[in-house]
Amino acid sequence: MHSAPRALCPHVEWAVAGVLGTRVSLDWIRQPAAPGTWRSEFSWKGEAGTASKLASALRGWHLLRFEVTAEPCATAEGERYSCTPELGIFHAVTGIHGDILVPEDRLRAALLRSQQGESDLESDLSRLLGKPWDDELEPFRYAGEGAPVRWLHQVV
Repeated sequence: MHSAPRALCPHVEWAVAGVLGTRVSLDWIRQPAAPGTWRSEFSWKGEAGTASKLASALRGWHLLRFEVTAEPCATAEGERYSCTPELGIFHAVTGIHGDILVPEDRLRAALLRSQQGESDLESDLSRLLGKPWDDELEPFRYAGEGAPVRWLHQVV
């Protein structure tokens, strides 16, 4: 959960608990990227499809910024859901290395819209990869105030 108004924090916990079928108590800290909001991280385990259920349970509150990810397993690809008040929800299938997998039909549709002058191919591809959501959520990912941050370094 990247940001939630304080009044929604218990509702977020209830929604997550309802999906997971167990009591959930999140550790909330202030979110300096949006004063007056709080953030929390939560690791979970569940069956394939649980990420979808979590994202669906949270998407109804317009003031939340969140991401839900599921790692791929032997029976299902991975998934990533990103949500912001301004953009709504984004869903992507992810491969074993975390890459976004864009279905062929969506690529063909973007190419056709571009060829017909209905849209810009670069913008369509950017949306298919979730770039607008990444751009909006990036400041919230580096939350500060003691929040865990994973720095990735390129190894040469």
